[in-house]
Amino acid sequence: MSTVTSEARPSWKRRIWAWLGSVERPTQAIERFSYQEDEEIDRPFNWAQLRRLLTYIGPYRGLAAAATAVTMVGSAMGLVRPLILLRTIDRGIGGHNQGLLDRYALAYLATYLLGWAAAGMQMRLTTRLGQSILARLRHHLFGHIQTLSLDFFDSRPAGNVLVRVSNDVNALGDLFTNGIVNLLTNVFLLVGIIVVMLILQWKLALASFVTIPLLIVLSTQVRKRIRLGWQAVRRRLSRINAHLNEAISGIRVTQAFTREDENQTFFSVINDRYYRTWMNTMRWSGMFGPMVNLTGAIGVAIVFAYGSTLVREDLASVALIIAFIQYVGLFWQPISLLGGLYNSLLQAMASSERIFQFLDFRPAVASPPGAPELPPITGAITFEHVSFAYAADRKALDDVSFEVRPGENIALVGHTGAGKTTVINLLSRFYDPTAGRILVDGYDLQSVALPSLRRQMSVVLQETFLFSGTIRENLRYGRLDATDQEIEDAAHAIGADGFICALPQGFDTGVGERGGLLSVGQRQLLSFVRALLADPRVLILDEATSSIDTQTELVIQHALERLLAGRTSFVVAHRLSTIQRADRIMVFDHGQIAEMGTHQSLLDHDGLYASLIRAQFRFLEGGPLGTRG
Repeated sequence: MSTVTSEARPSWKRRIWAWLGSVERPTQAIERFSYQEDEEIDRPFNWAQLRRLLTYIGPYRGLAAAATAVTMVGSAMGLVRPLILLRTIDRGIGGHNQGLLDRYALAYLATYLLGWAAAGMQMRLTTRLGQSILARLRHHLFGHIQTLSLDFFDSRPAGNVLVRVSNDVNALGDLFTNGIVNLLTNVFLLVGIIVVMLILQWKLALASFVTIPLLIVLSTQVRKRIRLGWQAVRRRLSRINAHLNEAISGIRVTQAFTREDENQTFFSVINDRYYRTWMNTMRWSGMFGPMVNLTGAIGVAIVFAYGSTLVREDLASVALIIAFIQYVGLFWQPISLLGGLYNSLLQAMASSERIFQFLDFRPAVASPPGAPELPPITGAITFEHVSFAYAADRKALDDVSFEVRPGENIALVGHTGAGKTTVINLLSRFYDPTAGRILVDGYDLQSVALPSLRRQMSVVLQETFLFSGTIRENLRYGRLDATDQEIEDAAHAIGADGFICALPQGFDTGVGERGGLLSVGQRQLLSFVRALLADPRVLILDEATSSIDTQTELVIQHALERLLAGRTSFVVAHRLSTIQRADRIMVFDHGQIAEMGTHQSLLDHDGLYASLIRAQFRFLEGGPLGTRG
C-alpha cells in the first residue's frame, strides 16, 4: 500500500504540466514557436507598415472617393442642424414669425432625410470597398504562400498558416470597410465644428476646449495598452487555430491512444489564455469611450457655467448656448469615433504585421531572375558532390555523386533516415543542395525556370493526397487538358478502372476530404494514374506501393513495366518485388551511397543490401533466409 500522503501528492494541474513538459509533442512545438513570436510584441506603431497596407486601396481609389464624399455630405447635415436650431429659436420663435419657423422646420427635416440617404449609400459603398480590398489581399497572400518552399511549411503548423489567410485578413475588414472613410469624414467634421464654434463665440469655444489636454494625457497609456493587447490576442488565436488543425488531423491517433482528456486539457489551457488576453484587451479598449464621454461632460459643464456668465453680460443668447451644447456634443462624438477607429487600427496593425511577415518571406527555392525554360529532356540525371542538411548539425546527404542514363530505372534502398527521400526531394527541387549541384540533361536545376522542370517530372508519394472532388477531377489534376478518354485509358493501364467502375458514380464518384471515402490502396492507385497521365520524362515513386496488397501490386508491376519504358525513374521502396527489376540499386547509409549495382550483384557482394534482404525475408517468413538469389 502506498504511504504517500495526499499533501505530498502533486496536484492534477502539476501532473498535467509535468506530462506536457516531459513528452515531446507537435503541440509543444507550436507552443515554442508562438512564444518566440510573443517575445517581439512590444514595438512602436509602424507607420511604414500602415502606408504599405493602404496601398491595397490603390485600384479602388474612385470607389473610396465616392464613399468619402457621400459620408461627408451626411456629416455636413449634422454640422448645420445646430445652426438651424439657433436661427429657429432666435428668429422664428423669438421673432414670432410662423412662416420663418415653418421654413426652418422643413430645413431641419431635410437635413435628416439627406443624412439618411447618405448613410444608406455610404453603407453600400464602404462595404463594397472593404470587401474588394480584402479579396485582393487574400488573393495576394494565398498566391504568395503557394510559391514558398517546403522549409517554410516544415517549421510552421498548418493552422498557423491558415489563420493568416482567414482570421488575420478578416480582422482588417473594419478598417477598410469603415475606418479609412470615417477617419477622413471625422477629421472633416471635427475641423468644421471647431471653425463654427470659434465663429459663433470664440471665448466660449476656447473654454470648452480646455479638457482636450486632459484627454490626451489620459489616453496615451490606454492606447499603448490597447496596441499591445491586440497584438497578443492575434498570437493567442494563432495558437488555438494551430492546435485545432493538429487535433482534427490527428484525431485517429488521439482516439487510438485514448488521449482525449489530455488533448482537451491542453486546449483548455490555450483557450483560457486567449480568453483572458481578449478580456484584458477589451477592458482597456472599453475605457477609451467612457473617458471621452467624461471629458465631454466636463466640457458641457464648462459651457453651462461660462455660458450663463456670457448670457448675463449680454454677450450671448440662450439659443447660442443651446447650439453650443449641441456642438460640444458633436465635438466629442468624432473624437470618440476616432478612438474607436484607433482600436480598429490597432487590431488591423496586429494582423497586418503577421500578414506582411508571410508576404516578406522569400522562398528558399525559386527560379533565378531571367531563368530560361528547361527544354524537353531525355532524363539524364547527374549528382555532383551533393550534400544537404535539414538541420545545421546533421547532414542528410554527404558528398553524393552518381549518374543516371536516360530511361534507366533506379531503386533507392537503405535504413530509415539513410538519405533516400532526400535524393528525390532534391531532384524534384523541393529543396536545394547545401553543396554540389544536380544536372538534368546537362542543365543545372538551379539555373532553369522551376515550373519547366516540374512539368517534366511526376512524384508519387507514400502518403497520397487527394483533393475534395470527384475521381475524374483528381486524376485530371496531373494534366488539366486531359480528355475523359485519356483519363479512362490511364486508369485502365494502371489497373485502377476495376474498382472505379464498381463505385456508384464511377469516375464521377466523390472522394471526400483528403480522399477519406476511399481505402489507402485505392488512393495510391489513383496517384499512379494521376502521375502517369502527366506523361513525365522522370517518374519518382517514394514508397508508393507500401500500402497496396500483393494482388494489387502485381497489377501495378505489370503496368509499370510497360509505362516506365523510355522514362527515367527513381523508386524508393523496401519490397523486394518492387526493386529487384531495377536496372541499378543504390544502397544508402548515413547519407552516402554504400553500394551500387544490380539485385544479383549486390547479393553476391554480401554487403549491406544482402543483409537488408535477409532481414526482410526473416520478417516475412519468420526464419532465416536459406539461400540468396
